[in-house]
Amino acid sequence: MGSSKLHQNDANCVWVDGPIIVGAGPSGLATSACLTQQGVPSLILEKSDCLASLWQLRTYDRLKLHLPKQFCELPLLGFPHNFPKYPTKHQFISYLESYAGHFSIQPRFNQAVQSADYDHILGFWRVKTQDSEYISRWLITATGENAEPVIPDIPGINKFNGSVVHTSSYKSGSEFKTKGLDLCRYNAIPHMVVRNTVHVLPREMFGFSTFGIAMALIKWFPLWLVDKFLLLVANFILGNTDQVGLRRPKTGPIELKNVTGKTPVLDVGALSQIKSGEIKVFQVMEGVKEITGNGAKFMDGQEKEIDSIILATGYKSNVPTWLKGCDFFNKDGMPKTPFPNGWKEKGLYTVGFTRRGLLGTASDAVKIARDIARQWRPNDSCSNSHVILLKET
Repeated sequence: MGSSKLHQNDANCVWVDGPIIVGAGPSGLATSACLTQQGVPSLILEKSDCLASLWQLRTYDRLKLHLPKQFCELPLLGFPHNFPKYPTKHQFISYLESYAGHFSIQPRFNQAVQSADYDHILGFWRVKTQDSEYISRWLITATGENAEPVIPDIPGINKFNGSVVHTSSYKSGSEFKTKGLDLCRYNAIPHMVVRNTVHVLPREMFGFSTFGIAMALIKWFPLWLVDKFLLLVANFILGNTDQVGLRRPKTGPIELKNVTGKTPVLDVGALSQIKSGEIKVFQVMEGVKEITGNGAKFMDGQEKEIDSIILATGYKSNVPTWLKGCDFFNKDGMPKTPFPNGWKEKGLYTVGFTRRGLLGTASDAVKIARDIARQWRPNDSCSNSHVILLKET
């Protein structure tokens, strides 16, 4: 794993010959594989007990990739040819496990990073977990944009008599059977509370991936024209979503994604269920005022009785909780420098923060590996003089 004990009397201090990578999701695996190709060892620290914990532990059973598999491949090794165009959650996880095996990637599991500090005197990163302190010239943050669920602070939610669950804990609509796209399959009656605007696009246009069409067009045409085309075709295929309570933003879908990171929703059947009334859209102008024992009150005076609450409130980066003394990230845990140049700051690297999915991850992983390989020297492992200095803190 490219690591060695710093001192025989200090079992908890470990020198890492290559970079320390925080996170064993797709971003961490891709970067480790690219480093291996360049002949550079690395060590992945992962807080959970498995690869890709977001996919394995925090996704619902019926999840499939919404983009064709060619847009979701990691560098150097593609999906098996027999996988469908849109692989399932379980197929994607098996791909990641095979990927790790192919490149002999062996993360250190159950190592939750508590802090990471740069020692300006010695020029090393010190990364502390509950068990050890790891030291290296390079640190790669691969925890991604979706490390922790966002749980909104809604007044009165503790008084609610029904169940409250974030989508990170949601597995199947069977849990809500007879209570009220996945919920409908189990005879639930879901109500979507919609406050903000949202772009809904068909997953495919004329038999081709909408995302693939957009990526092809943007190479030849200005962004505003591509957005206009996508919305024209979307309105033709899906109809006017404003009429079913899903108001579109004034900014086009691709421009909005680039500027804010807000991803368009790719419809895989939910819109037809909204139109048929199986999913009811509950429009509010200013959000939830408070939760009561058996329902919710909204800012505009409306009230609604409900049995269960599912918080589809998204995820956030957790970098600010453990990366110390560094102004490379903003308060939201995202690199201050925008794509495509937000992957490097001195000996600190970021992968999986591009707001461009696995394509952005692959791009960053390749750049990072090449950059570190240019600095790498096979005999850069810690010398005895380093040991003495490092122990003076």
